[in-house]
Amino acid sequence: MKKIAIIGAGISGLYFANLFKGNPNYQIIIYEKNNSLDLNEGYGIQLSVNSIKLLNKIGFQNFNSQDKFNPNKIDFYSANQNVKICDLNIADFNTIDCKYTTLKRSILIKYLKENLNTEIIKYDHNISKINYTNDLIKLVFQNNISRECDFLIISDGIFSKAKTLITNNLVKPSFNGSIAVRGIINKKDLTGINLDNISLFLGKNFHNVIYPMNEMGEFNYIAILKYHLKFQELKTYEFLNDNSPINKFLGELPYNTKIKKIKYYPVFISNNFYKPFKNNLFLLGDAFFAVPPSFAQGASQSIEGAFELYESIQNNSYCNFYSNRIKRLKIIKNRSKINQFAFHLSSPIMIFLRNFFLKVLTKNKKFLENYLGKVYRN
Repeated sequence: MKKIAIIGAGISGLYFANLFKGNPNYQIIIYEKNNSLDLNEGYGIQLSVNSIKLLNKIGFQNFNSQDKFNPNKIDFYSANQNVKICDLNIADFNTIDCKYTTLKRSILIKYLKENLNTEIIKYDHNISKINYTNDLIKLVFQNNISRECDFLIISDGIFSKAKTLITNNLVKPSFNGSIAVRGIINKKDLTGINLDNISLFLGKNFHNVIYPMNEMGEFNYIAILKYHLKFQELKTYEFLNDNSPINKFLGELPYNTKIKKIKYYPVFISNNFYKPFKNNLFLLGDAFFAVPPSFAQGASQSIEGAFELYESIQNNSYCNFYSNRIKRLKIIKNRSKINQFAFHLSSPIMIFLRNFFLKVLTKNKKFLENYLGKVYRN
């Protein structure tokens, strides 16, 4: 029996473990540094049909319909004028069993966790060393426990400690010049938008998105603001003090007075792809490569990558895993950068041209199939 160790109980690690559930040829253990998983966090994620198809392989089609939502369109608005520009029918990419889905991240984590045996996740295991002995990998944790495994899967997020250990701290994420604002809005506080759709507001140097997360009237709010921060501000969050210009900026955002449970954080992304030198050591999710958030593919790519690795291990063919994953993520990264550039335009002439082309391109089936279909349909 092969032993597979997973560092981090996030979406990619939990989904990967679910794929191996019941397979007698593998023993799966997830090592999580915290003493529990936060199942109360209320922020949302978007899952396009490429990831829903893969989640259905572990029974997601039976997931409680009240705890998720299937928006039909993305409505584009001018944030300053609160005027609708156009809409994009994302339901065109749906199938009967696979539909564009929004839900709370914590709800998906709970679903993935509950599908696993309770003994699979080991809490309070903070990795401190990773050593190699012949074909095995030895893990040493801060509680002086050591374990050996045949495969190691690192999936502990963009600030991955395990990745730092194997790269000697040479591969680090970088600040991409944006601040993300997350929050929750209740359905009763929203007016002037279609509550069955994703609402995307485009403003000067920012954009924000509002979408339903379930059938109970809870909506996710996320804004991405172009904002330069100094190194010290990144460490101390001094950009949130009362005298900071960002507070005035945030006060002008659509629905700002209705947002609850607000959290702010600088947006960090990956610059380079790192391929481990061992063929039994793998990186997944943001630990492998974190893309900019403006294409809403973070969670979907975590699921995709986990499934691709699952197939590679099952078929004993690892040589193409990283090349295929890098090729895929480059597409996502480039589309994310294009989106953020277009969403944050400040020149009136450029905004006029952008809005004109949005109206045309969102109805052009050939363009949509190339820009979205190649991603959504795998």
